[in-house]
Amino acid sequence: MTRDVVTAKLTEIFRDIFEEDDIVVTDETTAQDIEGWDSLTHLSMISEVESEFKMRFKMKEITAMKNVGEMITIICERAK
Repeated sequence: MTRDVVTAKLTEIFRDIFEEDDIVVTDETTAQDIEGWDSLTHLSMISEVESEFKMRFKMKEITAMKNVGEMITIICERAK
């Protein structure tokens, strides 16, 4: 799975979770870039991402992610 495919799927998930049709995620996107991204929506987003990509993040991965790019990297590595 390519980074572009993962990014496109994440964009759809983010638009759904944050109810904002103009969100476009990039490698540099962080919680500070999206209004309403708090701890509760973070958990919902992680759950949706895990469901979409049929995988589970480790807790240390979740807490270590500094931006969406790091999430994309993990997803791509596991999809090999």
